[in-house]
Amino acid sequence: MTTLLLIETATAVCSVALADEEGIRAELHTSQPNSHSSQLSPYIKQLLDKCCVQPSQLDAVCVSSGPGSYTGLRIGVSTAKGICYALGIPLLSVPTLQSMAAQYFTLHPDYTGLVCPMIDARRMECYTAIYASPTHVLKAVDADIITPGIYDTYLDRGEVTFIGDGAEKTRPILGAHPNARYVDDFLISAAGLHTLALNKLKRNEVEDVAYFQPYYLKDFVAKKSVVRGLH
Repeated sequence: MTTLLLIETATAVCSVALADEEGIRAELHTSQPNSHSSQLSPYIKQLLDKCCVQPSQLDAVCVSSGPGSYTGLRIGVSTAKGICYALGIPLLSVPTLQSMAAQYFTLHPDYTGLVCPMIDARRMECYTAIYASPTHVLKAVDADIITPGIYDTYLDRGEVTFIGDGAEKTRPILGAHPNARYVDDFLISAAGLHTLALNKLKRNEVEDVAYFQPYYLKDFVAKKSVVRGLH
C-alpha cells in the first residue's frame, strides 16, 4: 500500500493529509492566519501518530506548488523537501489551482460544468484557471484582473462554478451571468492533491528535491517596514 503525505499551504489555510490508494486516512487543517510556520510540523507529527505510521513508512510527499501566498508556499515546499531529503523518498508537486478543481470534482462527481478556482491576489486580481475535469484545463493559470465579461467565452457555453478565497469578491462583477455559480463553503484542502499525486507517482513524475521551487507566478515584493528605525 502506497502511503502519501499531502501538504497544502498555498493560501491562508494550512492543511495536511495522509492518504493511500483507498483514500484519505486522516487530515488536519486550520484557517488561522499566519499559522503555517507554527502548525505545519506539529500537524504532520499528529497525523503520523494518529495513523500509527512511522516517517520511514512514507512512500512520497506531495506539496501544493502554487500560485498563492509567497510565505505559505515557501514554508510548505521547504518542509516537503526536508522530509524527502531526510527519508530519501520522492517529492511530488501539484499546481494549487488544479488541486482545488480536483477537490471540487471529487466532491461533486455528477457535476458536468466547468470549475474556475480562484486565489485572492489582492485588489481585483485573482490567480485563476478554468477546468473541464481535474486533468483537462481550458484556461491556463494566470493572474487575472477581474472585469465584466472576462469569462463570458466560458459562461456563454454553460455553467461555471467559482471556488476559492478569491471568488467572493468577483461575485458582484461575474455573478449576474445566469451560468455563474458560487460555492460559499468551499475550503481548500490537502485532500485535493490525492488522486493527482498518486497518478504522478505511478508515472514517476517526481521533482528534483535539490532544485524544485514553488510557482509564485508573480515576483515577491517586500513591503517597506513601518517599524521606526527600520528602512
